[in-house]
Amino acid sequence: MTKEANATTRLVCKKLGIGLHDMPKANCCGAGLLTDYDYQLYLALNARIFAEAEAMGMDIMTICSTCLMVMSTANRDLLADPKLLEKTNEILATAGLRYNGTIKIKQLLWVLAGDYGLDNLKKKVVKPLNWIKAAPFYGCHSLRPSDALGFDDPERPWSLDAVIEALGGEAVQYKGKTKCCGFQVDLVVAETAEKMTATRLLDGKEKGANAFVTPCPFCHINLDNYQGLAEKRASQKIAMPVFHLSQLVGLSLGLTAEEMGLSRHLVSPEKILK
Repeated sequence: MTKEANATTRLVCKKLGIGLHDMPKANCCGAGLLTDYDYQLYLALNARIFAEAEAMGMDIMTICSTCLMVMSTANRDLLADPKLLEKTNEILATAGLRYNGTIKIKQLLWVLAGDYGLDNLKKKVVKPLNWIKAAPFYGCHSLRPSDALGFDDPERPWSLDAVIEALGGEAVQYKGKTKCCGFQVDLVVAETAEKMTATRLLDGKEKGANAFVTPCPFCHINLDNYQGLAEKRASQKIAMPVFHLSQLVGLSLGLTAEEMGLSRHLVSPEKILK
């Protein structure tokens, strides 16, 4: 549903000189659904991904916040318990693999704000985003559990705000930026999820935002794709464009709206583009 997040991340990283190497042998992380159903299987699946990355001699970057959370939590558990790691390695050995505990898991936001650096990012900006007042929306799985993720303070995160400012935009402060978009609730209680989505969007809009930006594809689905449902639930028009982080970075680097896949959005950002 958000394949533009993948395409634009690749374009942006190429523009910035960040090398990306696909992991053709990687499997699904389990999406958090396996954790309670079969804990050992969940660990083994994620350790297999880590072992493949170790064999490549690289850390992992993902643009999926749920993958980020699931893999980070699995890595935390494995590194905290040597016996658990060894038991997991016994399973991996049947596939000729072993995980030695050296991998770090990151998302694009962390790479930009940390590894690449805000000063270096500023130097690459050719079209400052001085037209945008962006509400940063971090998403649950970029912040929690903090003992597994560890990059941002879950109550006072800074990275997305800082990247927006580095691109020349204004990061709008509002109380909902660290809260849930409602995605995990969609298939359980749709009415509640739609109310949550509307509340987040209206919160940012009331504080002066003319757009939202998020590093999480699932949050983008709720905030953009399901915005029409949120408007019906709130009985008012919201009309809030929502950008993937990579799209906002790409625009500041001089990439076009077409290259950034903005036509795929259900809520058009055309009215605020310059």
